[in-house]
Amino acid sequence: MIDKKLYDMPLHTDIAWCPACGNFPILTIVKHALAELDIAPQEAVICSGIGQAAKTPHYLRVNYFNGLHGRALPPAIGIKNANPKLTVIAESGDGDTYGEGGNHFLHTIRRNPDITNIVHNNMIYGLTKGQASPTSEKGLKNPLQPNGVVVEPFNPVAVALAAGATFVARAFAADIAQSKEIVKAAILHKGYALVDIFQPCVVFNKQNTYQWFKEHTYSLDETYDKMDKMKAMELAFDQEKFALGVIYQETGRPTYETLVREGEEPLFLRKQNNAEMFQQLLQSFK
Repeated sequence: MIDKKLYDMPLHTDIAWCPACGNFPILTIVKHALAELDIAPQEAVICSGIGQAAKTPHYLRVNYFNGLHGRALPPAIGIKNANPKLTVIAESGDGDTYGEGGNHFLHTIRRNPDITNIVHNNMIYGLTKGQASPTSEKGLKNPLQPNGVVVEPFNPVAVALAAGATFVARAFAADIAQSKEIVKAAILHKGYALVDIFQPCVVFNKQNTYQWFKEHTYSLDETYDKMDKMKAMELAFDQEKFALGVIYQETGRPTYETLVREGEEPLFLRKQNNAEMFQQLLQSFK
């Protein structure tokens, strides 16, 4: 197993998260998952958009692409297409992924690329000081809606299942051991894998706290059939008590890379000119 310290940034690295932020355990979860899967830092790429969660790859010694708000998934697909041998992770917050990036979320699921999509779900916009996000609970008071959110929250698990995701899981950042195993399973899955991680924002969301998540979640037991899609949908629509674990997994469906390219050789190693390589990349997105 690779030494986890290989992923560590220097001790003086300035981490711009609040003390007790739920992003800290997710940083640990991702680092430990990669190390335990024996994935070297140079063999992994993390893509992110904009937001507090999107800063995660800044604090890992790993290849990363930090893009525009809501645009973590398109470069992740492109990188995986260019070099299928890489472990590619798209990692951002609930606002970045389900709000600004909602269109990319849906169509990435349709393509089924072999990437892991980790979403830090704190049910609030943390970077821009506490506005309601797509997953904010109805009634949550915030600076823009002082009387409370009036619409129903976006349900990422149900939407992912309905759109045809081949791996859908939910985790809680405070349970590092369970979340690490879920992330490892997602990375090993051949196809698109969504891991929605509840991550408390201790400053701007005083409603969905660590204690709240503990009281409103439970872990799926070993008897649960993760290949039963109808049962998975039933769990997805339970908004009173949230199931944690691998909610659904389908194996055997072709990945996007196998449909649009031949072999796993990185494009930069192919004996063809730059124009041909560019045209191949363009074709892969049609």
